[in-house]
Amino acid sequence: MPFCTNCGKQAGDQTKFCPACGAPMGAGGAARAEAFSSAPTPLDYTIHGDNLQVARIRLTPGQELYAEAGKMVYKHASVTWETRMSGETLGEKIWGAVKRKLAGESLFLTYFRTHSGGEVGFAGDYPGRLQSFDLKAGESFMVQRDSFICAQSSVTLNIALVKKIGGGLFGGEGFILEKLTGPGTVFIHGGGDFVEFTLGPGEVLQVDTGCVVGFEESVDYDVQLAGGIKTALFGGEGLFLTTLRGPGKVLVQSMTLEKLRRELSPRRSGGDERGALESLGGFLRSED
Repeated sequence: MPFCTNCGKQAGDQTKFCPACGAPMGAGGAARAEAFSSAPTPLDYTIHGDNLQVARIRLTPGQELYAEAGKMVYKHASVTWETRMSGETLGEKIWGAVKRKLAGESLFLTYFRTHSGGEVGFAGDYPGRLQSFDLKAGESFMVQRDSFICAQSSVTLNIALVKKIGGGLFGGEGFILEKLTGPGTVFIHGGGDFVEFTLGPGEVLQVDTGCVVGFEESVDYDVQLAGGIKTALFGGEGLFLTTLRGPGKVLVQSMTLEKLRRELSPRRSGGDERGALESLGGFLRSED
């Protein structure tokens, strides 16, 4: 059974349009979906280091990766690279560029492949951890902006709009998240260390705004007021908390880029408490 190359959902053999996102399932699209319906060749890789980690990926002939611009640390000379827009047709390339611009990302992705074998390394932009996970065909994982590092070319990188107004206004990440759909291996980055939760049906986890790295598509995401006004204004944790409701897996980071910038600021006077106005950070600015 083919999968939609736009959103990764299953579709019937004779379906012309994806029932989930409406994208055309023409002969070319169905053929590509069928090609990706089986798991690609597993990657040979290690994640090296402690809190300034590097993903060392050893490519075999014919394997291909793509990465965000600027994430590569090194590569063997036998590994070729090419910067291009994602998509097969001109229309797909233009639409992909528009969506990436809306997400605040670069218009282009960098593709890596080799004909004789070779190694390429990737890392995040600030101290933190790397994590890899394998997505099955049609399985999706949502990540915050700037978390994505690289993935096998069989993985579809898309954008997803936050479904609820609260999550978009106060979530610290705006209305757009990045959506990764398998099959294939994906690498993401977050600040500090990672804590992983597996939520049961209806189980709720409340997280400091901005500390969510990613979650499975089955998890419901919203942002809600953090208790009473007094606690929100003077508790040092901000006005809002991200609320995640299972079932599904959630990945949380212990350090955000915003916190790191605040601690390194020359105007910093000490302590970790945010003032009443600073606690509106997700509403007033969402660049992190």
